[in-house]
Amino acid sequence: MNHYTSLVRHSGNRELFLFLELAILSQSRGYPLHIHVEGLRGTGKTTIIRAARQILPPIKRLKGCLYNCDPEKPHCPEHRNLSREAIFSLGIEEIPMPFLEISASAKVGTVVGTIDLSRITNSSRPEAALLPGTIPQAHRGIVFVDEINRLADTSPELADVLLDVMGTKPGRLQIEESGLPRVEIPVQVSVWAASNPDEDPGSLEDIRRQLSDRFDFQVEMGRPAEPQVVAAVLARDRGREQDGIVRDRKVQEELQKMACLLPRVEVDERIRQVVASLYTKFNLESLRAVEALLYGARVYIAREGRRYLVEIKDLLTVAPAALRHRVEPGRLAEILQHLKGLSEEMEKQVAATLPAQRETTRAEGRIAKANRDGKLNLWQRAREFLNRLMERILPDWLRHSRRRRPGRSGGGGGWGDRPGSRSEQEGGRGLNKPQVSDPTHTPILAPPRRARPLFEIAAEGLIIPPAEEEKNASEN
Repeated sequence: MNHYTSLVRHSGNRELFLFLELAILSQSRGYPLHIHVEGLRGTGKTTIIRAARQILPPIKRLKGCLYNCDPEKPHCPEHRNLSREAIFSLGIEEIPMPFLEISASAKVGTVVGTIDLSRITNSSRPEAALLPGTIPQAHRGIVFVDEINRLADTSPELADVLLDVMGTKPGRLQIEESGLPRVEIPVQVSVWAASNPDEDPGSLEDIRRQLSDRFDFQVEMGRPAEPQVVAAVLARDRGREQDGIVRDRKVQEELQKMACLLPRVEVDERIRQVVASLYTKFNLESLRAVEALLYGARVYIAREGRRYLVEIKDLLTVAPAALRHRVEPGRLAEILQHLKGLSEEMEKQVAATLPAQRETTRAEGRIAKANRDGKLNLWQRAREFLNRLMERILPDWLRHSRRRRPGRSGGGGGWGDRPGSRSEQEGGRGLNKPQVSDPTHTPILAPPRRARPLFEIAAEGLIIPPAEEEKNASEN
């Protein structure tokens, strides 16, 4: 088994790895991306696409539903009209995200759906029923079409089916069988395709241009350019199964986390106007080109996980794959050069505004510091005023007793000193302190009037002890 993480990356296939991961990330959020890869035979297109199956996240569906109905919004003919209670009674199960393939020789009945012969020939209870095909069974997953250029050339009916499936998101699938009513169901399928444009019948763009435009991105697969890369491919150990499983599961978990970031990515009006101007300035034929360009940039940022705002350099990353199958090579080069010039101009504008932003930040910091200092100074002055006022009001003996509080002088559990302390042992040696009475034996008397704040008392109404008056007079 080829594990996704064990495959060798090089300059020729790195773009394919990137866009497959973008498609998985987007499909996890319920929005399918369609990817088409072109390249020479033997370059590893099919190998990489099939290996990506190992990193697909699981999905939850109604138990046993062949159409992979989402429990939150069932869509198949059997479950879409059920009540919440009926859905709950059916149960929910977790399965790997579907990954199914369509070959160039496939028939319409196997791809779309046909009559379920096992149920119509049931002797005990015969009934007409549909058997879903490959695409309905791949709902909320991946459908891989190898050699899609051959399929478009030899089976135009299947090409028409793909046009319906890929035309809108979610797509639409119509199942018709003789003797049964026509059934139309929505399908949320991400179509991955591979082709070799150098072999008959040629490139998909030349065979069915309309189908080619349905793909959001077209990736070009290149050959390894260095012998060291080829040597690494030859030296790859396919026997270390367990290591590959662990690494693949880690990538799977990382993609699930990245998918949660996608709703946070935003596009500002400036970037939206840049993308819109590309459509008119370069006469792009399809609106799908600019839609894929803008949405692809959003998914790319979610995958990187470093920021949440689209920039022009992100558009440059996804622009080649979004436009190469829709415009001529010369026009594509002009568009990329135009975007590069806008990106450089924007970077210069940002660099020019940085000094001003730094100075503004410094000025704001100085103002904030001055405000903090002013508040501190005001508070300090208020505290000093209150301290001076309390010194004038409180009796001298009360100030002395407060200075001898246990919490401040290291003593015990009351206003006075503890029995046996040094102060008590010294007795009356020069100490003239009042004895504090036991508060449990002190009668409680209510004040004659309710207390008033100090700032409401006029200066002449303040009662200052005589000792304090003499002290103030001597100081003056």
